[in-house]
Amino acid sequence: MQYAAHGSYIIEQQNNILLIDAQGPFNDIVTEQYHQDIKLITQKMSHSPWASLISFKGNGVFTPDAEQKLIETTQYRVDNGMVAIAAVILNSPFADILQMQLQRIYQSCSIQFNFFSDAKNAQKWLDSFIN
Repeated sequence: MQYAAHGSYIIEQQNNILLIDAQGPFNDIVTEQYHQDIKLITQKMSHSPWASLISFKGNGVFTPDAEQKLIETTQYRVDNGMVAIAAVILNSPFADILQMQLQRIYQSCSIQFNFFSDAKNAQKWLDSFIN
């Protein structure tokens, strides 16, 4: 889904890993659509344990309302079989802020998570939770 002024994302399922590529700011409009899109794909994956690999690119940070919605979205995924999240933050001048926001979100949902500088190592880490 893409809203140029609000950020964009692509969601793709690859076996038991949900790949999410997010870019730009993530505000209320984008997080609401993201929540709906995640619910649809999560229902298809809930039959066995699965994980998420999320790549964040650019100037993305979350508004307080967006952060709250992402907590709801993450909890929904946890309730439907997600066992771990790997986050990759690329080319962001606000990487520290984004990492703190993501840490708050993931800790509030009691999900295993880790941060990486590249998708290859993130994928290896996630494979250990699924296999």
